[in-house]
Amino acid sequence: MKRTLIGELDSQVGKEVVIKGWVDVIRDQGKMAFFDFRDRSGKVQGVVFGKPAVLEVAKTTRPESVVEITGIVNKRPEKMVNIGVQNGAIELEITNIKILNDTVVLPFPVNEDTRVVDEATRLKYRYLDLRSERMQKNVRVRHAIQKFVRDYLTEQDFVEVETPLLSAPTPEGSRSYIVPSRLSHGTFYSLPQSPQQYKQLLMVGGFERYFQFARCMRDEDSRGDRQPEFTQLDMELSFVEEEDVMSLNEAMLIALVTKFYPEKRIQQIPFPRMTYNDAMEQYGNDRPDIRADKDDPELLAFLWVTDFPAFEKTGADNVDGTGEWTFTH
Repeated sequence: MKRTLIGELDSQVGKEVVIKGWVDVIRDQGKMAFFDFRDRSGKVQGVVFGKPAVLEVAKTTRPESVVEITGIVNKRPEKMVNIGVQNGAIELEITNIKILNDTVVLPFPVNEDTRVVDEATRLKYRYLDLRSERMQKNVRVRHAIQKFVRDYLTEQDFVEVETPLLSAPTPEGSRSYIVPSRLSHGTFYSLPQSPQQYKQLLMVGGFERYFQFARCMRDEDSRGDRQPEFTQLDMELSFVEEEDVMSLNEAMLIALVTKFYPEKRIQQIPFPRMTYNDAMEQYGNDRPDIRADKDDPELLAFLWVTDFPAFEKTGADNVDGTGEWTFTH
């Protein structure tokens, strides 16, 4: 029988279905057992009763086991309907349980908020952490936002281009990762800190509007605002002024917030402008929090900080001997 996604079960009332996924929760009630199952499309409650052989399998099944379930989709009695959850009006009457992959005792519960778990443990068992509802949502929202940005910029006549990762070294704002060449002994590639030189070549080549979700590598210590490897939305435009670039990105960000976070409020549109010197004088940093109510989680406040001064490299940062930061820093 063909697999049915859990998110499609509400249209299958009265029918026998097969679902495949993970055991989320098990509740042993003696002569009955209740399960919560999940797959990529959602969750559903199932129940085993009146079938001793199936109940025996159910009682030995562990949470996070991968299973194939056969059952009948039934409407719940009116008093048991839970409109606050997905599939709260139906229940799966389980007729067979097939264990596709059993599990052992897990280092932490996946069906709870894994943020309470030590980060080192979460990273060690990242594949388990990714099963959590929060992480599933975060990754899927990230995908949806990338698709939104890609579609938005395409409508603005941008062209998405993937630039090379193996490159010649160029002066940037940090140290580069170096990769030895197998074919040319004694020579090396550099992993890009940004696609700067390539996107400028694309402008010379006449594309005028380019973007990509660029993978960037910088050999520096991990801090709150520094990562050795990260993804950035990268773009370049020809025949524009600073104001054109700011207006484009501002409009895109407003549209993004409106679509994905309609409950949020943007404090000021157009976004206010402030020079670097003013920011340092008024707030003591170049990324000030200008929200009027910092205790309001629904309030967003964006700010353009302009006129950054040239920075001077000193000590260990001065790896290229120039004493100056590049414009990509």
